[in-house]
Amino acid sequence: MSYRDDARDDSTDSRTETTSIDRRTVLRSGAAIGGLALAGCIGDQGGQGDAEYQMTIISSPAGFDDQAFNDNALSGLEEAADEWDIDINQIEATDQGEYSQRQADAAEAEPDLIILVADQHTEPLRENAPEYPDVNWMLINNVVEEPNVSGWIEMNHEMSFLAGVGAGTLTQEEIEHEGSSTNPDESIVGFVGGEQIPLIEAFEVSYQQGVEWVDDSIEVLTGYGGSFNDPSGVNDQAVSQIESGADIVWHAASAAGEGAFEAASNNDRFAIGVDSDQSVSFDSYQDVILGSAIKALDEATYTVAEAVVNDDWESVQGEQNLSTEGGQIDWVTGQAFEGNMPDSLDQNIEDAKTAIVDGEIDFECGPTGC
Repeated sequence: MSYRDDARDDSTDSRTETTSIDRRTVLRSGAAIGGLALAGCIGDQGGQGDAEYQMTIISSPAGFDDQAFNDNALSGLEEAADEWDIDINQIEATDQGEYSQRQADAAEAEPDLIILVADQHTEPLRENAPEYPDVNWMLINNVVEEPNVSGWIEMNHEMSFLAGVGAGTLTQEEIEHEGSSTNPDESIVGFVGGEQIPLIEAFEVSYQQGVEWVDDSIEVLTGYGGSFNDPSGVNDQAVSQIESGADIVWHAASAAGEGAFEAASNNDRFAIGVDSDQSVSFDSYQDVILGSAIKALDEATYTVAEAVVNDDWESVQGEQNLSTEGGQIDWVTGQAFEGNMPDSLDQNIEDAKTAIVDGEIDFECGPTGC
């Protein structure tokens, strides 16, 4: 599989040139409204509404209300529904074994678009896309080579690398806030994944590369909580890493990542969020969330919905990318720390982004695996 940064055509340039502040505003609002039903939405019924366009979104195993990946995707579709006459059928599907039937059931209703959140939908879609050729499908985190599929590869390795740069930079600085502090004399950071699958293992490796890019003497502790929606395992791993000296923990665990924030809060350390600005979506933990590595997935779902409404499927068909170069992958500082971070953070993040765009980073993993 290829993952080209240049896959987006010139018609999307105006969207990808959004500033970090603008993307942050979008992501913050998306995190706040993700998972909430709009007036006129069908909900998890599989039926048809009265709107001109019918669009379905099927969750990843983490489910909606994860304040991360799924809610980010949903918020872009909700934004499109605010602009056009769209009914949204929101399907919570946490059992991966049911994905083939869930997709088929949704397609039987013949909606204008079905959005599949996460790579776990890939294999079932290989069968369902040709079986339902009149349905437009959007697949997130992978590509299926069918004319009715828009496959969006998020450059997760770039996002994870930026998370590592942030953690590696800040663990070497003296930071104190509301009782929490770093320990620059030791410089140890942590990573906790949800389920140990190839996608999240690639997050781990790219995060480690980002830390090492800052300083290869920094120790990185790693572990997996075993779930994307149960915070307890993530919390156990994060507590163990903190007790072993980690002063900053990054999670790649969707809704279960709350366990990492709780661990940091209860042990006077810090954490880093994923996918969207989690200092906003998990604002009760904002005093320990130093920043978040983000991807503007809402831009992608909005763009595909817009293409369907405008009868312009060709503009989104095939492989599409969310990348650092396109401006959709970035770092945002947590809202409680704005204006109070060391200059080294901005400098290192900007240098890392430039290095990524210029092809100077030899990534060990791609966006979906190693």
